[in-house]
Amino acid sequence: MDQQVTQTQTEKEELSPNLVMTPGKMRVIKRNGKVVSFEEEKIKVAIMKAFLAVEGGTAAGSSRIHEAVEQMTKDIVDVFERRMPSGGTIHIEEIQDQVELQLMRNEHHKVARTYVLYREARKNERVDEEKPVEVEGNVEEVINAAVEKACAGLENVDATSLAQEIKGSTYEGISPKDLAESMLMTARTLVEKEPNYSYVTARLLLNNLENEVSSFLGFERRADRAAMYKEALVKTIDKGIEVGFLSEELKTFDLERLGSAIKEERDFQFTYLGLQTLYDRYFITFEETRYEMPQVFLMRVAMGLAIQEKDKNDRAEEFYNLLSSFDYMSSTPTLFNSGTNRPQLSSCYLTTVPDDLSGIYGAIRDNALIV
Repeated sequence: MDQQVTQTQTEKEELSPNLVMTPGKMRVIKRNGKVVSFEEEKIKVAIMKAFLAVEGGTAAGSSRIHEAVEQMTKDIVDVFERRMPSGGTIHIEEIQDQVELQLMRNEHHKVARTYVLYREARKNERVDEEKPVEVEGNVEEVINAAVEKACAGLENVDATSLAQEIKGSTYEGISPKDLAESMLMTARTLVEKEPNYSYVTARLLLNNLENEVSSFLGFERRADRAAMYKEALVKTIDKGIEVGFLSEELKTFDLERLGSAIKEERDFQFTYLGLQTLYDRYFITFEETRYEMPQVFLMRVAMGLAIQEKDKNDRAEEFYNLLSSFDYMSSTPTLFNSGTNRPQLSSCYLTTVPDDLSGIYGAIRDNALIV
């Protein structure tokens, strides 16, 4: 019975702050502080699910229950419209309180009790999720292992010294998130002294990203990164389509073949600044969680570029090899939108037009050839 009255919605429903006070419009403040549109239908669905939880599947076909749900939803909406005739914002808890109140007023006591218990259970789940998590195992061993792996094969970097500096900024009971941030911040300060620390920092960031993606998509990290990437490609595309962000056309590609074509070792070509830029701006997210790893990102862009090609699997592989080798890099609109449901790939460019008739028409011809 989660919907508008219990759970978050997808990113595309989120509104910018300047829309919060639009006259005549009601908005809902979610528990994470974000603001979304007020949707009557979400309330109706939540109430119906409460009835289904008590009366079973037969309730879905009951005209009596449908009429009751419609009336209670209308009464809830009327309450907020009377309270805020010019529009405004409502907290999610206020809507849930009204659902409980309407169920009780209409003497649906068993349904109301079930709904109250459901809310309490969800509250307890959120409390459990918010409990601080400590690093598993010995913190020093975790730091040593991560730093040694990040420094492997790089010249002029000192894993022992870096690990010692990181340990100096940790504390008892440190969370995995804070430890990961501490390692990044410490390694980043050494880049000016030795450029290869940029690769060390990038590898530490890559480790954090892989933890984030694998946890969200539900696959295990493993030493065989090639096999991990094959699984990640499929799961990323499935999730992107599920949340309405990626195009279903991506499922028409041979994902087994393209997953095998991914060159996971090219992750280690990234410097810190390059990977951090992708992390901050380009990797696709759902509710602020990234679920796209670097080579999946580049393959997704390549697939989007190849959608209209006759031999699209061949072309996708070809485009991917160009992108992942850094021999060529697409412009920002392409990196943002390729393979999505809004695949805007165009980019602006500057051109110089001479100030005479011949030059003007020559520039028109040149631009036409570019297009």
